[in-house]
Amino acid sequence: MRHNKKFNHLGRTASHRSAMLANMACSLIKHKRITTTLAKAKALKKYVEPLITKSKNDTTNSRRVVFSYLQDKYVVTELFKEVAVKVGDRPGGYTRIIKLGSRMSDAAPMAFIELVDYNENMAKTAKKATRTRRSKKSAAAAPAVEAPATEAPAAEEAKAE
Repeated sequence: MRHNKKFNHLGRTASHRSAMLANMACSLIKHKRITTTLAKAKALKKYVEPLITKSKNDTTNSRRVVFSYLQDKYVVTELFKEVAVKVGDRPGGYTRIIKLGSRMSDAAPMAFIELVDYNENMAKTAKKATRTRRSKKSAAAAPAVEAPATEAPAAEEAKAE
């Protein structure tokens, strides 16, 4: 029976899976965004979020615990110095998975996983999303009336010359 065995094995042995997730976590912390398959992204999210939570408490013990998972002292330093400072007030949900479609060769579902606080473009678009239907109609009607008025003086000046 498979009671209480929920995590995805990803078709790998335990040692291969832990090494792969550690390498992917190091790449995510270094580059802030990586592209991978959807299954690996979901597994990586469960792997890296507790490490980011652990990095909020900068003690020798928490550094050693995180280093035992990542095995890269430069990544651990970056995690504790930069990433932990940026996500200090966030209670969780440090990563975002965005689906990209399927891969051409084998039709595997692809996605990219990124650190939430490092994507400024996503933060800008989130502010624009708060609109109502009524404001769209008034906004669409207003420029249509103003546009000929602004173009008319330029056309008259061109005819005068």
